[in-house]
Amino acid sequence: MKKERFVLSLLVRNESGVLTRISGLFARRGFNIDSLSVGETLDKGISRMTITAVGDDYIQTQITRQLEKLHDVLIVEIMDSKNTVEREIMLIKVNVAQGSRTEILEAISIFRAKVVDFSPTSLTVEITGETSKCEAFVEYLKPYGIAELCRTGITAISRGCETLKNKIKGE
Repeated sequence: MKKERFVLSLLVRNESGVLTRISGLFARRGFNIDSLSVGETLDKGISRMTITAVGDDYIQTQITRQLEKLHDVLIVEIMDSKNTVEREIMLIKVNVAQGSRTEILEAISIFRAKVVDFSPTSLTVEITGETSKCEAFVEYLKPYGIAELCRTGITAISRGCETLKNKIKGE
């Protein structure tokens, strides 16, 4: 069976310990979380999690079934990549040598990124988009010297009018 990246979207109770229980479930079963994004929804009692992992169909099914058993999980869904908008945010601090600032600023414009902080020797750049776009930008900047990088991980939402909350049973 082919292992591939998959994205899980969950609605969970916004209570202490939920993240620990979910990440513990992955750890106990030896599954790695590649990225995790979590935040409050419009309903302050509910948080939305987006988890990316790698696995075959069996692993995807096992993770989903185990998550569904957790009391704090209201709904879990494997996102259909063809019907999902995915985004990631990266902040990248780049070393800027004399004479290379113009080239970096040109790349920032082409990649539709933006400068959020600068000094005489560095630029901090924000880029938002699909992971492949963010990775391409990082590869472009590597020769200039990346001092620091942080990323949010993927956040995802279904296209169109379909919502995850409308799929919760009993609501």
